[in-house]
Amino acid sequence: MILAVCPLSRLDEHLAAHRPSHLVSLLSPAAEPPPVEDVERLHLAFHDIAEPRADLIAPSADTIAALLAFAEGWTGERPLLLHCYAGVSRSTAAAFILACARRPDRDEAELAKTLRRLSPSATPNRLMVALADAALDRDGRMSAAIEAIGRGADCFEGEAFAWDLAESLISR
Repeated sequence: MILAVCPLSRLDEHLAAHRPSHLVSLLSPAAEPPPVEDVERLHLAFHDIAEPRADLIAPSADTIAALLAFAEGWTGERPLLLHCYAGVSRSTAAAFILACARRPDRDEAELAKTLRRLSPSATPNRLMVALADAALDRDGRMSAAIEAIGRGADCFEGEAFAWDLAESLISR
């Protein structure tokens, strides 16, 4: 059960490397997702903002519900690949959210620390995490865990990574 995360610029490389069954594109509203065949596909369009702002589209409870519903159709036999523009905020938030959803037996703080080890630059979108925290009835623990790991290392693009949720193995 592998979640793979990459920036848009490395999408083709990671499609070939991971051969995912499912793909989630988390892009700004004006961005068109790249054409990809032979995968189940979800495109979520919103701005990478941590609180609602005039003239921008924020992630919403419906956004998180769509992500969680889409992932319910993922068997885990082949990877689920997540990407956003930079691979730093939206895609790492989605990976953390899906890790929490798929592994309710694991502590949110442990999952957040694993995310930090996998991606030193990860700065998960806090609004996405807060919305998922409510949707998954985690009583603020998801938000607290992301707050505890803090902002990731500065970068233009995040490092691509694969997160094995079944065995908690870390790979790059």
